[in-house]
Amino acid sequence: MEKRASWASKIGMILATAGAAVGLGNLLRFPVQASQHGGGAFMIPYFLFLLIMGIPMMWVEWTIGRMGGRYGHGTTPGIFNLLWNRPLARYLGVLGLVIPLILAMYYLYVCSWTLAFAFFSLKGSYYGLNDLKSMASFLHSFQGIEKGYFHSILLAYLFFIITVGANFFIMYHGLAKGIERLSKVAMPALFVIAILLMIRSLTLGTPDPTHPERSALNGLGFLWNPKFSELKSASTWLAAAGQIFFTLSLGLGTIQCYASYLREDDDIVLSGLTVTSLNETAEVIFGGSIAIPAAVAFFGIAQISKGGAFDLAFLSTPLVLTHLPLGQLWGFLWFSLLFFAGLTSSVSIIQPFVSFLIDELKIPWKRAVLITAFIVFVPAHLVVFLLKYGFLDELDFWIGTISMPILGTIEIILFAWVYGIDKGFEEMHKGALIKVPSIFKFILKYITPVCLITLFIIWMGQDGVNVFLLKGVPTEARPYRLLARGLILLTFFFCAWLVYIAWKRRQNEI
Repeated sequence: MEKRASWASKIGMILATAGAAVGLGNLLRFPVQASQHGGGAFMIPYFLFLLIMGIPMMWVEWTIGRMGGRYGHGTTPGIFNLLWNRPLARYLGVLGLVIPLILAMYYLYVCSWTLAFAFFSLKGSYYGLNDLKSMASFLHSFQGIEKGYFHSILLAYLFFIITVGANFFIMYHGLAKGIERLSKVAMPALFVIAILLMIRSLTLGTPDPTHPERSALNGLGFLWNPKFSELKSASTWLAAAGQIFFTLSLGLGTIQCYASYLREDDDIVLSGLTVTSLNETAEVIFGGSIAIPAAVAFFGIAQISKGGAFDLAFLSTPLVLTHLPLGQLWGFLWFSLLFFAGLTSSVSIIQPFVSFLIDELKIPWKRAVLITAFIVFVPAHLVVFLLKYGFLDELDFWIGTISMPILGTIEIILFAWVYGIDKGFEEMHKGALIKVPSIFKFILKYITPVCLITLFIIWMGQDGVNVFLLKGVPTEARPYRLLARGLILLTFFFCAWLVYIAWKRRQNEI
């Protein structure tokens, strides 16, 4: 039987785990969420939820992941079964396979856009476009949403193939020689490029003297000056909590999977804090200091506050960079930064299903990677060709917004209440270089689950029914939205069947 993989070095492990957390959400989602929910006021609930949900849950996922690895389990079905030795536990853990599997199907496509636009920047393909509307037409034409600059979706599909190939090529070479090597190169490159872009963005000054309010410093002010009235809105608190979950890759299954390749006496307390610190640096410092100041300097505050994450990445920022000396190079660096962030995250997203095939079904690593590639690649075509009907948006909502917090709530309850908070803390501190303050026992057992459950109840009361009934969705898009939900259900039953097969084999071997 193939020996279970392990990390080659501690720094490689930390960089790989940080790479799993540092993704497109840090550089795109965070600045838009903050600017649309009160700027500096948004940071109050943001840092509060970082303390009572983000950091404690990061420790929990590292703890249960390392414990699972000790017994040969790298994914949540096996890990949950250790926390609660009941059949229901491993089927609750099926979510930890479904979430990353579905996420991979559309995240790889979004990642491929950044690779394509890095190429377009060097070539100057979008040079000559001077307004957001023209840039939006360029993007939508590339994606096949509308006719215009591109005759077909073939080029987008080609970059999608390249991105999928790059991801699975890296994974085919294993944990240490594939994922760890990528992280040792990509993460330092990501931080160097981010620093260069941040310096350039903050030194833009006031490009148009006739609009003195449009400056890079005003962009920073727009992001950080608090509008305390926003704290009265439940949506601000919900947005802050969701961003913490999203940015740290919690409730996804990847942190537990990566932690399962640690040794029993490897520190996880300080390592978990280190990963969180690297992620927050990428998000709060770089995410808040590149795209927003540059976009405000050229387009003004009003335009940015109305835009979404994709507007910031693929519309306003590349347009800004075309006005600068060496603009093609700056555009290439911007999209390379996004590609590196996406690539280190996408390999981590794919890993849980690969690990399940290896650990529970005893399939060799390389064959497990090829099987996973097929399972992800085939249904991903629905995302590519049905993008204009909101297929990707539907998958992202049910996976990124709903399923991740549900999985996080389940694992917190199993860890703190079923397995036991005292036993959990004892496990957490094996090999620990620092001690977790005892107050976090209370936080993990009471505050964190109450916050998660309350947030879900509030969402159900405010938006849940309307979303479920597809209210506000165009009639022509509804069949495709339902198809997306059907894909999620089909994937769930498929993964549940695999879990059933794996444990049946395990029982027959006893």
